[in-house]
Amino acid sequence: MNGLLLIVEIGGERVAFPASAVEAVVEIESLTPVPGAPPHVAGLSALRSRVVTVIDSRLALGLAPREARARDAVLTVIDGHAYAILVDGVEDVVETSGEAQAAPVHVGGGWARAIGGCVEAEGDLLMLVDAAALVAPAPPAERAA
Repeated sequence: MNGLLLIVEIGGERVAFPASAVEAVVEIESLTPVPGAPPHVAGLSALRSRVVTVIDSRLALGLAPREARARDAVLTVIDGHAYAILVDGVEDVVETSGEAQAAPVHVGGGWARAIGGCVEAEGDLLMLVDAAALVAPAPPAERAA
């Protein structure tokens, strides 16, 4: 997997999105709630003259909700639909020369479904986030955990 990675923080973990899956990094100014939406759907927001579905990455992973509303988001397009995935912080774009590999340790909970392996960048081994897995609703058993 030679290429660029966007390093972000979610739930105290430094993780990476493949840059090829990232359209932009944006700041969410306002959110409109969506009644009846799954808990990980934070709402809708207008970005660049289009409406995007805003996904709360922490809730999608089964983590505790944020104390304050996150404003940083990774904008991605999945199956032709735009999503803004809220993250706790955006760190940097880095280059990797290594291939994605299986996680060296057991990853549990929502992380297990959302991680597409690990990749080395700048001497660190980072979990590689699958944006589509964050967008998809968690299975009922995972939501109950």
